[in-house]
Amino acid sequence: MGSAALEVKRVTDFFFYGTLCHPPLLRVVLGREVGAEPARLAGHGVHWAEGGAFPLIVEGGAGADGVLVRGLGAEDAARLDFYEAGFDFATRDVTLTTAAGPCTARVYFPAPGRWQPAKPWSLADWAAKWGDVATAAAGDFMAQRGIVPAARLWARYGMMLMRAGARLRAEAEEVPLTLRRHAAPGDVTGGHGRQVYANYFAVEEFDLRFRHFDGAISGEVNRGVFVGGDAVMVLPYDPVRDRVLLIEQFRMGPHGRGDPQPWILEAPAGRVDGGETPEEAARREVEEEAGITLDALVPALHSYPSPGAVAEYLYTYVGLADLPDGSDGTGGLHAEAEDIRSHLVPFDRLMAMVDSGEVNTSPVILLAYWLARNRERLRSGAAARPGPADAGT
Repeated sequence: MGSAALEVKRVTDFFFYGTLCHPPLLRVVLGREVGAEPARLAGHGVHWAEGGAFPLIVEGGAGADGVLVRGLGAEDAARLDFYEAGFDFATRDVTLTTAAGPCTARVYFPAPGRWQPAKPWSLADWAAKWGDVATAAAGDFMAQRGIVPAARLWARYGMMLMRAGARLRAEAEEVPLTLRRHAAPGDVTGGHGRQVYANYFAVEEFDLRFRHFDGAISGEVNRGVFVGGDAVMVLPYDPVRDRVLLIEQFRMGPHGRGDPQPWILEAPAGRVDGGETPEEAARREVEEEAGITLDALVPALHSYPSPGAVAEYLYTYVGLADLPDGSDGTGGLHAEAEDIRSHLVPFDRLMAMVDSGEVNTSPVILLAYWLARNRERLRSGAAARPGPADAGT
C-alpha cells in the first residue's frame, strides 16, 4: 500500500467563548452538527466589543467559560477561519480546564488594538436580541466563502445583519390573502441569488422559474433585485398645534436621475438595523435626524415601495410629539455625512405642498393622506390632555 493511502487526517480541538457557543450559529458556520462540552479558560475574561454585537476574550479576569468542540477537521477549521477572519480574529493554542482534565485547544483572539472591551459578556442577552438575526446573517456570510474575501464581507456585515432581519420579519409576518395568490412550496424554484454588486447596498441576480396562473411553471427567467434591507419613515405630528415636522436634505436618487433640485422634503427615515425592531428604529431615526422624542408611535401603512426591482419593505408611522416654535433646526449624524434641515409645517400647508408637487416622495405623500384620514381622531385624543401654553402658535 502506498504512503498516500496512509495519510492521517489532521484534527483540532476548539474552544468557543462567545457567539459560537450558540448551537444554531455554530451549526451554520460549520455546515454540520457537532458535540460540545463545557470548558473554562483561566486568567481571561469575556466582554462585549465596544460598539459591536459580539464578544472579545481578553487576558486577565476570573476565567472565561465556554464550550470545547473536539476533533474538528481541516474543512471545519477552514470554515471557522473564514468566518472569524471577517471579525479580524486569529487563533492561539491555550490550555483549558474540563471535567475530563486539562486540554489544549485553539481559541480565536482579536487582533491587538482592533476592538475595545466594554461590559462583561452575556450569551443569554446576546441570544435574545441577536441570536436569530446573527445566525441568518452567518448563512449569507458563509455562502460567499470562496467567492468574496472575508475582510470585504466584514465591511458590509452591518448591512448583512439588516438584510437577515428583514428576511426573518418577512417570514414571520402574516398578511391578508383575500384576493391574491397563496404561494405554496414549489411555486418558485431556483431562487438562490448571486451577488453581482455588493457595498453598503447590494444587487443580486436570480435564475428562477415561477408558477403561472394557469398552473404551468414558467421557463427560466433572469431577474435582478436591489437589496437594501427594511426601512422606516416617521411623520412627526403635533395634534394640538396641528402641525408636522418635515426634514430636507440632499438625495442621490433625484441627483442620479438628473433632477436639478435634489434637495427633497421628507420625513425622518432610515434602515432597520440588525437586532432592532421597526419601532425602535423609528424612534431612533427621529431623535438622530430631528432631535425629537416622540410621545407615541402610531402605525400607518407598511408596504413595498417598488416591488418590481427593490427588496425594501417600508414601515411608516405618524409620531405624536410636542412641536413648539423653535423645535425645527438642523441635525443628522456627522459620521454618516448627513446634513439635515427641519421645518415646522401646518397641516394645511403640508397638503397644499402635496397637491403642488413640492412634496414629491411617495412615502410622505402616503403618510400625508393617512394623516388626513385619521387627523380628527388623533386631535380628539389630544384634546383630552392639557395643551401646551403656546398651542396657538
